[in-house]
Amino acid sequence: MCTVTFLPGKDGVLLTSNRDEKQYRSLALVPHTYSNHLGKVMYPRDPDGGGTWIAVHENRNAIVFLNGGFESHQPNPPYRRSRGLILLDLLACERPSVAFKDLSLVDVEPFTAVIWDANELLTCVWDGNDKHRVAMDSLKPHIWSSSTLYTHQVREKRASWFTQWLSEGTAYEMERIMAFHRFGGEGDAHNDLLMNRAGKVFTVSITGLEISADKARMVYHDLREEKKYARELAFSPAQPGAIV
Repeated sequence: MCTVTFLPGKDGVLLTSNRDEKQYRSLALVPHTYSNHLGKVMYPRDPDGGGTWIAVHENRNAIVFLNGGFESHQPNPPYRRSRGLILLDLLACERPSVAFKDLSLVDVEPFTAVIWDANELLTCVWDGNDKHRVAMDSLKPHIWSSSTLYTHQVREKRASWFTQWLSEGTAYEMERIMAFHRFGGEGDAHNDLLMNRAGKVFTVSITGLEISADKARMVYHDLREEKKYARELAFSPAQPGAIV
């Protein structure tokens, strides 16, 4: 929930996420297809909270969460509902980015949601007091880094690494962007994309999500176990008038 990139492509889009977590958190369950009242949804599951940080629905919507809003905050548990479950609440709505405006987030820890909704890309931020909803250019690449772990200066530096990576090739492929998420940086374990802060907080997984016209493909790299898993979710047939 701490580094996210978005890449546009001719045949779809790529969302990739690094999950940085405390060492005592349980291993996530590998991606699996579950169901909500709108249909099927695929995601890796956090066994501690029951939610997730990245998920895609068979209606083509997808969401990736990052911890924190615009600035770092002081956690103040207990919270009414976990952010991982809030993600699933949003994905159970036909238009998650619209549902964000109406969903009660009182006593929910701040978060940033990167939402792919009806072929539109949005950044939706809950800063603990107010909601912010920003439309992004879906024809351009983007990177987000969590404010809870990275200062503004470090986030700017990470954005510069992403810009450099973009300049080194034009092929936006799952394997290539996942390699950036593993090896991007300058040898600083504290702030590189694959981070490790004295074994107390570190990158536990990298998840790539490729959304094409007819299906989603998710590649989950469990860095603790050094295992990779690939799953696919076929999209439901588009209804008349639907945006695809």
